Amino acid sequence: MPKFTLDNKEIEFQQGETIIQAAKNAGTILPNFCWHPALSVSGNCRICLVEIEGAPKLSIACATEAADGMVVRSASEKAIHAQNAVMEFLLINHPLDCPICDEAGECKLQDYAYKYGVGFSRYDEEKNQKDKRVDLGPNVLFDQERCISCSRCIRFCDEIAKSPQLTFVQRGENVTIETFPGEELDNPYSMNVIEICPVGALTSKDFRFEARVWEMSFTDSVCPGCSRGCNSVIGVRNNKILRVEPRENLAVNDYWMCDWGRLNTFKWVNEKNERIDEPQIRLTESESNSGDENLIPVSWDEAISKAVNELKNYSADEILFIASPFSTLEDNYALKKLATEVVGTENIVYITHIDESFEDDIIRKSDMTPNSHGLKLLGIRAFNDNDLAGLQSGKFKMIYVMNDDAMRLPGAENFLNGVTANIQHIQRKNKYSHEATILFPDSTYAEINGTFVNFQNRVQRIRPAVTTLDQERLIGE
Repeated sequence: MPKFTLDNKEIEFQQGETIIQAAKNAGTILPNFCWHPALSVSGNCRICLVEIEGAPKLSIACATEAADGMVVRSASEKAIHAQNAVMEFLLINHPLDCPICDEAGECKLQDYAYKYGVGFSRYDEEKNQKDKRVDLGPNVLFDQERCISCSRCIRFCDEIAKSPQLTFVQRGENVTIETFPGEELDNPYSMNVIEICPVGALTSKDFRFEARVWEMSFTDSVCPGCSRGCNSVIGVRNNKILRVEPRENLAVNDYWMCDWGRLNTFKWVNEKNERIDEPQIRLTESESNSGDENLIPVSWDEAISKAVNELKNYSADEILFIASPFSTLEDNYALKKLATEVVGTENIVYITHIDESFEDDIIRKSDMTPNSHGLKLLGIRAFNDNDLAGLQSGKFKMIYVMNDDAMRLPGAENFLNGVTANIQHIQRKNKYSHEATILFPDSTYAEINGTFVNFQNRVQRIRPAVTTLDQERLIGE
């Protein structure tokens, strides 16, 4: 393979790679604002200027192809002087509002001002003032004063989201970003511009002013929003999930994550009023009124004992187990083992959750569950017409549901009344939970260790980011 030298380090590269690409692949990150490995090269910011031996002037590493035998210096006197000049230029009009900026603590401009800036400014003129809190769309706010015109957001919308909604307007020190007339930044991937913005110009409406990043803990996880299984990072403060962001995995989701996965897969985890946080059993009609009042909290031992008795009241053929494509491979394996080895039935199925309108050719998949492919690998099949006939005919007298809503079964409202008993392991209240004979709380994907299998049959691990509700309550007591 061809090689070049960067700061006395020999680096191998593929023909056609730029200096900055080859350096990154070798583990060396050259300073950059406008460059992104998944976007086209714009060469806007100039912070990646390097000295190439034999070249008459400095070159930008993001747009200069590596050549065999090339000698590159990113820390020479000329390169350092250029980096200092670029930082001075970028900071001329940049506001000094780091104490209230959501990007503080993970901002490239902060880091580079410390590393490549000279520590003072020769300019004492009043900074150029622009609009703040500009509403670009349903999820993103824009601070024009903080923008360094790197064009990452514009290129992302054009090239990745396939939805050109942003553009530069004006020139010189008045340049800023706007949506096209009659448009707003509302594509399904709009929130990715928040991460790829190297400064605090683009911020999340949902996360805005919620916490400083150094006050949060971060846990690698997997998005449960669809069968893609986007790799993610869960941000937590005070045992509350505040945000979910994409984590780079070029084999699964590249650098991206859809807005639906960011906003709809974690907020309910924090909603204690909707969560099931302790075992409950149903009283007989003589003991209480109908409805939710029939379900009373009990100890785990009492609930387990009652569940065992209920399972013994029915023959194996009269019990239908419903596994969950929202639960981990390990939990579904345990449920299958209970069904086949303890109860002695092969009647274990799962409910499909398909939304064809959700799928696109970027990331999103029509299968709205994270682990249906894992269930298939376990030999658990989807609910079919034979199972439906069994419920309609009254063959199944009892159902055992894990982490799903039995009302999602086709025609459920017509035949579930014929089921005389049901045990449910669920995370939050649903349309069928008030009908439970025995109700067990279930931890969410953000509270446990386990694995999901995505549509590529790729096994991916999840880890606990917050303490499960029952454990938190016991710790409090």
